Amino acid sequence: MKTKVLAASLCLTTLILHGCASKYVEADQYSGFLKDYSILKEDKSPSGAAVMRWIKPGVDVRRYTSVYLEPSQLYPKPQPTEKIPQSTLQGITNYYDQTLKNHFSQALPLATSPGPGVLVVRPAITAVSAQTKSLRPYEVIPIALVAAGISTATGIRDQDTSIATEAAFLDGETNQVVAEVVRKGAGAELDNSSQVMLAKDAKAVLDGWAKDMVSSFQALKK
Repeated sequence: MKTKVLAASLCLTTLILHGCASKYVEADQYSGFLKDYSILKEDKSPSGAAVMRWIKPGVDVRRYTSVYLEPSQLYPKPQPTEKIPQSTLQGITNYYDQTLKNHFSQALPLATSPGPGVLVVRPAITAVSAQTKSLRPYEVIPIALVAAGISTATGIRDQDTSIATEAAFLDGETNQVVAEVVRKGAGAELDNSSQVMLAKDAKAVLDGWAKDMVSSFQALKK
């Protein structure tokens, strides 16, 4: 019995000091937004971030002369909290849409609808969380809005914010999926458990995702 208690204590200490979260989104955290997760493989984005992704073998992206960006979704539909209110969630999707447009428009003309020669981008925000710093920096049930805080002998701990995305890329003529990506990222740090997470806290992450998507597309063209 003492051995089990000691082992549990050591495990807890390790979690607090180091954390044990994977850099990749785990299979039990997939939201169901994508049609097929079995084809995803661990990979690195152009910026070096850990991602799960799949690209259709032999796909010729040079055939795509424009891109249609579907409005990003919150999937599944979340229940806002005081920590992560509806205004924050809406702000995140609005900014995601804008930064995707800004980056993709540098590589391809923006189309107004799917069609021949059009690459369709279908993005979703699948998790948003704010977690007490130095405990478990990323713990998400798909789109669970976690607002965890803990008082300690030294006061209220800082909190890390996290966000995850899943995106499908489709042929605008056939509606066939030509690529998928699942990834997560760390947003801005909050001062304490009472601070409300804002959309601006996720902007750097969203910008990085959009930039990586375009860089991946451009790399496939070469």
